[in-house]
Amino acid sequence: MLSFHSPPRLLIYRERKRKSISDQRHLVSEFTDMSVYGRDPWGGPLEISNAEFATDDDRTRNFDLDRAAVSTSSRQLDETQQSWLLAGPGEQGNKKKYVDLGCLIVSRRLFMWTLAVVFGSAALAGLITIIVKTVPHHHHPHPPPDNYTIALHKALMFFNAQRSGPLPKHNNVSWRGNSGLKDGLSDPAVHRSLVGGYYDAGDAIKFNFPASFAMTMLSWSVIEYSAKYEAVGELAHVRQIIKWGTDYLLKTFNSSADTIDRIAAEVGAGDTSGGSMPNDHYCWMRPEDIDYPRPVYECHSCSDLAAEMAAALAAASIVFKDSEAYSRKLVHGATTVWNFARLQRARYSSSGSDPAKFYNSTSYWDEFVWGGSWMYLATGNSSYLQLTTNPKMAKHAGAFWGGPDYGVLSWDNKLPGAQVLLSRLRLFLSPGYPYEEILRTFHNQTDIVMCSFLPVFKSFNRTKGGLIQLNHGRSQPLQYVVNAAFLAVVYSDYLEAVDTPGWYCGPNFFPTSALRDFAKTQIDYILGKNPQKMSYVVGFRDRYPKHVHHRGASIPKNRINYGCKGGWKWRDTKNPNPNTIVGAMVAGPDRHDGFHDVRTNYNYTEPTLAGNAGLVAALVALSGEGSGVDKNSIFSAVPPLFPAPPPPPSPWSP
Repeated sequence: MLSFHSPPRLLIYRERKRKSISDQRHLVSEFTDMSVYGRDPWGGPLEISNAEFATDDDRTRNFDLDRAAVSTSSRQLDETQQSWLLAGPGEQGNKKKYVDLGCLIVSRRLFMWTLAVVFGSAALAGLITIIVKTVPHHHHPHPPPDNYTIALHKALMFFNAQRSGPLPKHNNVSWRGNSGLKDGLSDPAVHRSLVGGYYDAGDAIKFNFPASFAMTMLSWSVIEYSAKYEAVGELAHVRQIIKWGTDYLLKTFNSSADTIDRIAAEVGAGDTSGGSMPNDHYCWMRPEDIDYPRPVYECHSCSDLAAEMAAALAAASIVFKDSEAYSRKLVHGATTVWNFARLQRARYSSSGSDPAKFYNSTSYWDEFVWGGSWMYLATGNSSYLQLTTNPKMAKHAGAFWGGPDYGVLSWDNKLPGAQVLLSRLRLFLSPGYPYEEILRTFHNQTDIVMCSFLPVFKSFNRTKGGLIQLNHGRSQPLQYVVNAAFLAVVYSDYLEAVDTPGWYCGPNFFPTSALRDFAKTQIDYILGKNPQKMSYVVGFRDRYPKHVHHRGASIPKNRINYGCKGGWKWRDTKNPNPNTIVGAMVAGPDRHDGFHDVRTNYNYTEPTLAGNAGLVAALVALSGEGSGVDKNSIFSAVPPLFPAPPPPPSPWSP
């Protein structure tokens, strides 16, 4: 039998009963007459012990214990339940002072206070929420965008103004319209559609050699800095720009075939030595009004053009890796033109051809190193890496000798870009044998090129205003400067990504910040920090060139076709252009920081597709608060360079 100690209330009860022994005996008699088993008010039988042979004192002493004892099948009663059972008739009301919650019995007063606190807190929280939602918010404004970001928005708009073909609705250049809708089809020797692409500069010619380089540079910048593009809301825009270019490049050859025998290298003609025959240089017309024949120049042996096109398509395939079908299409096209480049060895700008007068290529070996590097990154096929790291290939490309243009990246010289790209491969993946020797050489050569950009070295002269003379005082300098600025920033970001604080120039160590400082000084010069106090990017700040050498920008859109010679009056007028070609980077100042805002002098005022591509790349690299490149996207197609470690041996068993 279970027992429990008497609570204080039970002692009071016992004291009362002792006042009258006769009442006690009478009470015992009542319990004796009752059934031996009673009902426990909380469930289960209540067994009452009746000791017949106990004395009066024993009965008195044990009475309360016996009447509350429960059988082994009953649960033990807690203090509150015992007090209710043993309370006198006047004390049953004490039950109201407690609340039974099933698993817990609490004081009613405490329970009510708890409810009051809970409901009061809920009401207060609701009131605060209503106040917060109704009171006007005063958000702290985001910091204003830096100059590089502002200029980036504008520089991308230049490509919208250069589009050929049926323009998309979102082109956002009000003075442009559909043009070049018969390109390729009007040439009986070709008679296939070459509609689309971009006009090269202030004329209406489509030069595929510099246009391919422009698409490669834009793709490279997106691969490295896609997060920055996205942060400023330009990622979708720059991808559309690249796709507009690569869609057209796929039209210039039979991109669905595995082998080809020709590529369309140029649409339109610019050579005016033949007299007054209408063409894209002799005539000054809006592209929308062109009515003269536009011939197509095809090449059957053009390794430099084909290798550059392969680079553009391969780099773009990484940009569009999230669109599997289009990325595969780009890789297939790149493979086709690459094989053509390797089989048919010759420069695309043969002597006397129209391209030779405007974009003459000096060699195709640098395109082999450049294009092969992008083909490896796009496909992961090690045969491309073996080719680009062949010492003989590097020697032919000019990697082991200097020269005045060594280290100057341009539409003609791709070697500096290939050296930086392959240095990235060594820094991030370290492929080792058999590639390490030439990769280390390219890495060392990249360090030397970066040293040549610093003002403490005299590899290149500088103007009094601080502009580096990468083309040694020749005209149109800015296109070379922006490419160098991009290489400097992206290389510094490579070093920082692998926790390398800087690099050596001979015995002297320079931090990575020196490269960013170089890039900033050059881009700041272009954006207005120069002796002329002029921004060489149209539409940026208040003072910029107003007489840009550009046909579409200089002729008003007034539904009048002025004809081939009728447009000359707009070319020769001293009035500012009626249309602002936002974002166009002009050719730039002379070696004395002088600049003439004259429409007829293209050496000062003409923008180009390749020049603006380098500008966009440099601006996005410098834009934003942080720095750093996307470490992995460029290697998305590259398989592991080393075999996976073997699995651990199975557990030993006797």
